Amino acid sequence: MATPLDLDQLQSFCAIADCGSFTEAAKRVHKTQSAVSMQIKRLEERLGQTLFLREGRSISVTPEGHELYARARRMLRINAEIVDLFSDDDLAGSIRFGVPDDYAERLLPVILSQFQRTHPKIAVDVKCMASEELLDGMRSGNFDLIVFTQGTLHEFGELFRTERILWVGCKNGTAVTTDPLPLAVGPASCCWSADAKDALNRAGREYRVAYTSSNATAISSAVLSDLAVGILPQSALQQGMVVLGEKEGLPRMADAQVAVMRASHAYGGIYDALADHIRASMGNIGGQEGQRREAAE
Repeated sequence: MATPLDLDQLQSFCAIADCGSFTEAAKRVHKTQSAVSMQIKRLEERLGQTLFLREGRSISVTPEGHELYARARRMLRINAEIVDLFSDDDLAGSIRFGVPDDYAERLLPVILSQFQRTHPKIAVDVKCMASEELLDGMRSGNFDLIVFTQGTLHEFGELFRTERILWVGCKNGTAVTTDPLPLAVGPASCCWSADAKDALNRAGREYRVAYTSSNATAISSAVLSDLAVGILPQSALQQGMVVLGEKEGLPRMADAQVAVMRASHAYGGIYDALADHIRASMGNIGGQEGQRREAAE
């Protein structure tokens, strides 16, 4: 009978894969760097595979490591679920949570205020920024849990909501009739911005980027001032805006795909409590298992 794998070794392995550094991973799992290195050596010996390639200070995950990573995260999640099942401890602690500002202004006050009432011993520290910055922050170890708006582009996003991305203008405004079309969009790294430009190019509609910001409030201000046409998720529409579309020569864009992403340690307990609350409050995709898009499943 094969000896079971060591979950502690798998936790350290995932931490290294997440951040690309033995030193940083050691901080995350609260061990010395030499202890983490020994854990990985033993795990590689146990599996008979090289899991990381080390070139100077650069560390990359091997193909065999990628195969293990998805399954290791699944094991860590199941372990947390079992521990929770037999635990009678009160949920308490702190969570570093990131959310795109597209959703922060309208949805967070309600969602987080409800969560704090039902879980008063859990402190949620929130940062609002663009999805690209949130994903970078997750890799850097700055977050335990994030909501981001590129759910299908990342294999460890747990998809829980889809919604229309809409062209919006000022009610009774004239920006949409301007040629070339003035746009208020996110930075070049924003997937919605790229989708909008691609859609306009395919439709043969001339445009110029008049306003660029990663802040949804700035985009909305440009729209409401009739300075430009913007793109926003349906839930972020505001009074004074009007939805534009094919009648105005604007093609339909791909839906937003909103997902939760966790750090490899953020399973069970307080993390599940917040993730489940977000899905229940914002989600429109039924079934928890259907929401998950993890590579091992």
